[in-house]
Amino acid sequence: MPKIKIDKELMKKIKAYAKIAGYSSEDEFIVHTLEKAMAQLDESDSEEEVKKKLQGLGYIS
Repeated sequence: MPKIKIDKELMKKIKAYAKIAGYSSEDEFIVHTLEKAMAQLDESDSEEEVKKKLQGLGYIS
């Protein structure tokens, strides 16, 4: 499994939210969150629409 670095403050939030939401682990919470974000993008019909959605979500400017 690939590894990524996550800022300590963000990881604190992830741990707290994962616990509140009842996830079995932080990894499960992160994967579920990424899957939801990717599902929104998968609904796009074109690369331009993907770019607009990413801009709307604040991922790109």
